[in-house]
Amino acid sequence: MGDTVKGAHRAMWALGDYPAVASEVIPELGAVLVQAAGVTAGDRVLDVAAGSGNAAIAAALAGADVVASDLTPELLRAGELDAARRGAELEWREADAEALPFGDGEFDAVVSCVGVMFAPNHRASAGEMLRVCRPGGTIGLVSWTPEGFIGEMFAVMKPYAPPPLWGRPEHVQELFGDRVDDIAFERRAVRVERFGKPEEFRDFFKARYGPTVAVYRRIEGDLEKVAELDLALAELARRHDVGTSGLVMEWEYLIVAARRR
Repeated sequence: MGDTVKGAHRAMWALGDYPAVASEVIPELGAVLVQAAGVTAGDRVLDVAAGSGNAAIAAALAGADVVASDLTPELLRAGELDAARRGAELEWREADAEALPFGDGEFDAVVSCVGVMFAPNHRASAGEMLRVCRPGGTIGLVSWTPEGFIGEMFAVMKPYAPPPLWGRPEHVQELFGDRVDDIAFERRAVRVERFGKPEEFRDFFKARYGPTVAVYRRIEGDLEKVAELDLALAELARRHDVGTSGLVMEWEYLIVAARRR
């Protein structure tokens, strides 16, 4: 990806407070991925587009030898602090998912938890994950689905945010092709009970989730568009409310586990 696009991508994820989203809204997803990828003590693991280390820290706590890589240094610094608080030891590396600074076949498992799905060049990032994974090693992914809550949220934020295509099995299958064996897909949902009402969800994401912050910044001069997006995000949360007391949502994601051929 070009330097301009890369810089914009890095800047977007530095907006707001993504570590708060990872730790307060979806904290269990990293451990779910580590389990699905079969990570065990002694494995050499790379977390691609790790953000603040939701999956990387879980893998390290499981006894793996972990490298957390991400394009955005602000997220890596937040992850380092969180890892220290939790007693997890791992390496943190600034790296582009589309040009990973690691050797061929260097890792037993290469994973990404709602991270690599946002890299602009899907084919390049998929190829890099495969390259650095040893033959017989594991590729593990958790990605939001286009049909689920986050997919709908990105649809609401169009044209400023792309749909989460990595949440479609056929897209992932096409990206990996015949370079993997035993590929398995499973749809699950994470239960989100962090917010008391739809407007609280909206305001939290409006202030902390980089893609949402970026969209609001683009339209901040158009008060009518801001009001429309405010309403649309609150209504989205309201439609997905399955609770009886307070706001309870279930956000669908796709787990992918495959063996590197």
